[in-house]
Amino acid sequence: MSDSLSYDLHKLTARLDRAADRILHEREGISYSRFLTLFAVKNGAAHQRALATWLGQSEPSTSRMVGVLASEGMLTARRMPGRGNTRRLQLTSAGAELVERGSRLLEGRFEELLDRSGVSRASYQRQTRRLLDQLDADTQGQPDVSNAA
Repeated sequence: MSDSLSYDLHKLTARLDRAADRILHEREGISYSRFLTLFAVKNGAAHQRALATWLGQSEPSTSRMVGVLASEGMLTARRMPGRGNTRRLQLTSAGAELVERGSRLLEGRFEELLDRSGVSRASYQRQTRRLLDQLDADTQGQPDVSNAA
């Protein structure tokens, strides 16, 4: 194993993403990237630009994904009057149900992984949130938040 924490985190994330993709394909017939798109809409990405930012993707790539998910009946994308090309995104009942089932499934599997590894969920979540908060602060040009929480 490498002594590089950043490499280990990258490897962990990549493995978790592949496992999530496999699990969701097997149980729900959807890719992890499509699931994440729906998850982001459920968690506040109300229009395509916000969704692209949330997913870290280009707007054209996000627009294609929205089109696919809308054609599958998982979400709606309606133009917002007076807002140019801005589209309001909303999950359909089928999309909301899929996000709920998929979230429970993935969260349960991750809880099992934490239990098997002996890692405290509270500690892992606290440290992960601190790192994410710092990245957000760095992106927004805010001061160091590493002593927070």
